[in-house]
Amino acid sequence: MNKRLFAIGDIHGCFDAFRTLLEQIIQIKLADKIILLGDYIDRGIQSKEVIDYIISLKAKGFDIVPLMGNHESMLVDAYNDKELISKWIQNGGAETLKSFNINSLKDIEPKYIEFLKGLDYYIALDEYLFVHAGFNDGHSNPFADKYSMIWVCKKTYENSSLINKIVIHGHRPIPVDVCKEIVLTSKNVINIDTGCVYSNTTGYGTLTAIELNTRSLYFV
Repeated sequence: MNKRLFAIGDIHGCFDAFRTLLEQIIQIKLADKIILLGDYIDRGIQSKEVIDYIISLKAKGFDIVPLMGNHESMLVDAYNDKELISKWIQNGGAETLKSFNINSLKDIEPKYIEFLKGLDYYIALDEYLFVHAGFNDGHSNPFADKYSMIWVCKKTYENSSLINKIVIHGHRPIPVDVCKEIVLTSKNVINIDTGCVYSNTTGYGTLTAIELNTRSLYFV
């Protein structure tokens, strides 16, 4: 039997949903591979808990690959350049500071900055490409444009490096029903960000995982 291959959409500090999804709904095993599509922090109230949980799972030997999201990138940029702090704060950074129980980003433990700086921007597995947002379709090497990988989503690709791949991404929240429809119609670009942090908005407020070998969707 093929080992299970999961991707999980934007978490945004929704720690309880994240842990429930992994431990109770999909019941992860050491043999599984789990790709996390970025945006673990900001907006939600438990960003620190999410990152601590990812780090602890990796330490226990789970095959978890966390990718860079635009929110992780904004935090690292703000850490390196105080001129960028207000932009990050406006995008949900205040909740992240609160979850770390700090008033200034400079007070964050260095291990968290090292974790965030070490995140990959994409991963290629068989026919799949996993990325937070998308790729620069017009670039001679789409894998060189990091900005597009965390900021720019596309519904189709024509670049020769991308055309025969199935792109799994998050970044842009869509309703659960739209996500189900995308998977059902076997699209080559699959968005699984169902806006778990937007629980007050109809159709959103769900954390989604997809198992690629069976094309099964899991929700919390």
